[in-house]
Order: sequence, then structure tokens, then C-alpha cells
Amino acid sequence: MTPAWWGALLGAVCAGGLLVAASRVRVIRRTQIAVRVLPYVRDLPHVGRTPALRVASSSPTSAAAGIFGPVLRSAADTVERVLGGAASVRRRLERADIDKTVHEFRVEQVMWGLGAFAIAAAYAVLRTLADPGAGLSSLLLCLVAFVAGVLARDNHLSGQVKARERRILAEFPTVAELLALAVAAGESPVGALDRVVKRSGGELSSDLGRVLAAVRTGEPVGAAFDRMAATTGLPLVARFAQGIAVAVERGTPLAEVLHAQATDVREAGRRELIEVAARKEVFMMVPVVFLVLPITILFAFWPGVVGLHLTAP
Repeated sequence: MTPAWWGALLGAVCAGGLLVAASRVRVIRRTQIAVRVLPYVRDLPHVGRTPALRVASSSPTSAAAGIFGPVLRSAADTVERVLGGAASVRRRLERADIDKTVHEFRVEQVMWGLGAFAIAAAYAVLRTLADPGAGLSSLLLCLVAFVAGVLARDNHLSGQVKARERRILAEFPTVAELLALAVAAGESPVGALDRVVKRSGGELSSDLGRVLAAVRTGEPVGAAFDRMAATTGLPLVARFAQGIAVAVERGTPLAEVLHAQATDVREAGRRELIEVAARKEVFMMVPVVFLVLPITILFAFWPGVVGLHLTAP
């Protein structure tokens, strides 16, 4: 088969894939009956409701799962059996505030692996056309690309967790001070929490909003903050939640606890900034030592070396 026929075949396959994806996107974009009705029956109990009545997501992963559902689910189960660590994945999903199950995350990993596999397969086809004897190495490259894509999604989840925790640490002193001011002005802990959540936005505010929702459903304030301390991955936020829980249970002054927590976080931020600056100082020496210093030595000694060569008999 000539390269022209190979190009025509690949073009036909890509066009067919685009047509299938476009048809599925049109179906997904239609407003479902559950989306129109559920806002008006939100207070009804969910007992006996089947998983089929769940509102379908419009993410690319859900679209791919709708088209190739059984294949992707079996591949996700295989990835789960090979990698394991479902508890760690669930914990990181909670810390990253991603509303997905472990199985949905495994499907995403398979999708990332298939994307990397497709890129490697395209390169392998071009390489095979130029060198027909490179088929085995191209197949190994595709397998390595699939594994790299699966692991890249896991690393990306860890990066999402770290990015969200950095945002929480940046927001924490302000939110703690606002809570302290509201409590010092005479608000109850729940009232101060409600006021701060309504007037602030961010990752920490969303976590406090979940605590407020739990308190309003009848859970004790101390128990809600204890659960927040158990689920968070930041020691500072855990101490903050535990401090509020202890202050509410034992009746200690809450405003002083919140001010002390905000001060501790600011001091920790200053220490981290100093440590980062110290590490950056070492990195700043690299261009000075390996670029600026050799050029300076060259400009200083090269004229003398040329002069010695010219004056030597």
C-alpha cells in the first residue's frame, strides 16, 4: 500500500471519529428532564432512587464513557487491580475537592493513557512507513506511552491537591481574622461562620460552607469541625478546626483562639518564604558560576594570552 493510500485511510478514520464525537456531543448538550425537574423536588428523599436517575455529567470523560462504556469500565478495573491504592486516590480526590469516584478517576486515567497511546501510534505509523522493520520497537513505544499517560493523570491529581492546599493557606489568615472579628462583635460561632462564608469566596470558604451545612442539618459544631480536621491534609487547618471544636465544647474565648491561629499561619508563611528564598538563592548562583564567571575570566585572560603569543620569539 502506497503512502497516499495510508494517508487516505488515516484521514477516513479521523473523520469517522470526529463524526461520532460530534454526534455524541449533540446528544449530551440537550437539556435532560432530570435537570429541569430536580431543582423543584430537591427536598424529596433519595431513598429508592436508582443510579440511572443521576444527572449525567457533560465532561469529556462522561461522554467517552457513554460511547465506550463497557470497554472503559473494564480497562479502569484492570488499572485498579494493577495499581491499587483506592484509599489514597479517594483521599486525594477529597483533598482536591473533586466530586468524582475512584472508578471515574480510573476511567480518566485510561483516557489519558489512550491519548498518549494515540500520539505514540501516529508517530509509530509514520516511522513504520519510513522503516518497515521498526514495528516491534514502535509497539513497545506505544505501550510505554499508555503507561506514562496513566501515571501522568495520577501525578496531575497530586499537583491539583498541592495547588488547592496552597490556595487554602493563602486564604486562611484572612478567613480566620474575619471569623475572629465576627465572634468578637457578638456573633455566635454558627452566625460568624455564616457571615464569613456568605462574604468570602475560595477553597477554604467552600470547606467552611460544608461545615455550616452539616451544622444546619443537626450535627454538633464540634463534631463538624472535628470531621473537617480529619479530612483536611493541612496540619494548620486541622489545628484550626480542632481549636474551634475545643473552644465551642469547653467555652474558651473563641476570638483569641482564632487570632492565635491566624498569627501562627502568618508566621508559618514567613518561614516558608524564607526557606524558598534560600533555595532560590542557590539556584541563582548557577548562571553566575557557569555563565558569567567563565566569560569574565575569558575576557580577563584572553588578551594576555594573545599578547604573549605575539611577543614570543
